[in-house]
Amino acid sequence: MKLRALIFDVDGTLAETEEAHRQAFNETFAGWKLGWHWGRDLYRELLKTTGGKERISAFQESLPESSRLSPEEIARLHREKTARYNEILAEGGLALRPGVADLIAAARRAGLKIAVATTTNLPNVEALTQCCWGLPAGHIFDTIAAGDMVQAKKPAPDVFLLALRQLSLPPEACIAFEDSRPGLTSAKDAGLRVIVTPSAYTDGDDFTGASRVIPALTSQHLPPELRLL
Repeated sequence: MKLRALIFDVDGTLAETEEAHRQAFNETFAGWKLGWHWGRDLYRELLKTTGGKERISAFQESLPESSRLSPEEIARLHREKTARYNEILAEGGLALRPGVADLIAAARRAGLKIAVATTTNLPNVEALTQCCWGLPAGHIFDTIAAGDMVQAKKPAPDVFLLALRQLSLPPEACIAFEDSRPGLTSAKDAGLRVIVTPSAYTDGDDFTGASRVIPALTSQHLPPELRLL
């Protein structure tokens, strides 16, 4: 079937966002005087749990009951963390990964649809496009399927299935781009071909089942059908 759309994960795939997320988490924790700090090794483990609120919940399972936040407090903390993340990006602290801008521009010229299927929320997608393109998300992507729009986050296929419904396309007409094992599983279970570009926090993951695993989305690494765009 002819290729009709590209569907991108956001964090780690479009840009190496996780350090900005980690900084935002730690600064928010400090503001709440929780005494929590997520170092890089710990954060690599926590990233196996998708979703910021879910990540906080997973982290505090090892803490005494008296030290844990309630679901309502987690939701409020996460909103503050998202606001701080957006401030970090507004300061220009992020760049797209190599090849991303060129691939999306070439796909646009070829008439392909461009979609997002991400565990993160809509404000974070908006912050990234404003930081990296200087444009609203709607000017870059035809549709956005975000984690706060589905019942189950990655590795469940829900967000990719939502993106396919929004595009009104079958999975055979699309290629998904991911950087993590949960993302790969999510896209595969939605019936998609998946190209993986491991990120700084996922370079040790098992990517068995991916159509291709490449270091970057630059033209020399892309499969032939994308090189022709």
